[in-house]
Amino acid sequence: MRFDTIAVRGGYGEPSALANEGAICEPAYLSPAQHFASSEHMRQALSGEADGWVYTRIDNPTVRQLETTIAALEAYGGGFTATATVFSSGMAALFMAATALVADDPARTKANIVLPAACYGGSFMLFRERFQQDRGIELRWIQDTLDLGEWERAVDGNTRFALCEVPCNPLLRMTDIPALARITAAQGVPLMVDATLSSPAVMRPLVLGADIVVHSVSKSMSASGLSIAGAVVSRPGICCPHPRQEMRGDFAGFLKRGPQRDTGVILSPFNALQSLADLRSLRSRMQIMGRSAKRLAEVLAAHPAVAETFYPGLPGMPDHEIARRDMVLVDSDLEPGGQENCFGYLMSVRMRGGIPAARAFLDGLQIFWRANDLGRIKSTATIPSISTHSQLSEAEKKLGGIPGDLVRLSVGCEHEDDIVADAVQALDRVRKVAA
Repeated sequence: MRFDTIAVRGGYGEPSALANEGAICEPAYLSPAQHFASSEHMRQALSGEADGWVYTRIDNPTVRQLETTIAALEAYGGGFTATATVFSSGMAALFMAATALVADDPARTKANIVLPAACYGGSFMLFRERFQQDRGIELRWIQDTLDLGEWERAVDGNTRFALCEVPCNPLLRMTDIPALARITAAQGVPLMVDATLSSPAVMRPLVLGADIVVHSVSKSMSASGLSIAGAVVSRPGICCPHPRQEMRGDFAGFLKRGPQRDTGVILSPFNALQSLADLRSLRSRMQIMGRSAKRLAEVLAAHPAVAETFYPGLPGMPDHEIARRDMVLVDSDLEPGGQENCFGYLMSVRMRGGIPAARAFLDGLQIFWRANDLGRIKSTATIPSISTHSQLSEAEKKLGGIPGDLVRLSVGCEHEDDIVADAVQALDRVRKVAA
């Protein structure tokens, strides 16, 4: 089946429908617990000898349908079967994956994590507070994600994992995933990729060589804006020196069977159903949003009120060639016209006139919602330094390259003419303020 068919059908076929009164859409199993036919049936399900979901903290049929679908989409075209576990949010997914990988290992005495300084503010805070401060784990911040030498110098035998965001939020920098995967594999270190901004409709890091992918499913996948969810997806047999074979063999499954079960960071069945409904149109939405975003980025880059535009689809960006290679609308090669690049829906700009101009631009937008959300069918805009990265110190903002006059724009599914017109009228307001 092609990508769109998998997204629409998932793992829900005729046998599942007939077992659910013929319903052609996945039912929402809102019951927290499963009834068993007998004590022996209960024993077998709880021991793992027989299939069963038992209790929603352990598993749930609706949640399982979402996991099956996401795993299939992430492995599409890779020739392997991936596993996915969904969580209550993207941050929960990232935290649970990272926590499992830094679990104590007597063979290594000084743990470190290698990650880019230019990353989402919540991720920066997570690793600074929960791993560096609480656990004493060294954080090795990468300044230039395109500099493979910098990655090579940072990753060593004590590295528990390397993490990159592709593209990163909010500067839209790229990372050469296949090349980085070779560097981490040489040290026996797993490579984890946060692919929230690209989604499997545009890029599948596991196919490119990564071991683990994390998503804020709340974004690209759940574009309606009515649910929050996260996901960890892994290839079979991740590159990892951890002594527990069950963790190396099926990392996402290991999280579900152990850490998630024990901590209860689960996704509600209702949110899983909402995410499934949104996921069905993922490819077409990413195409629409990507086309509109590219046009807007070109307009912004040429406007006299804009000092700098960050978008991987612009030829002047240092990451553009890697983006052209890796950010491709899935199955577009099957359509007339051939392969189509999709550089995503997110971009950032810096205004001429500094912070006052950035505030004036944000306040002048009429179609874009002033909100910290992104990846939705509704366009949004924010200033990262006072929102997503507000908890970072000025030194940390400088480390991550987050200036006070940076405005982040997430392009939705409104008509592209209206999106561009709204940004232009707000830019014209900036010019009036500057005058």
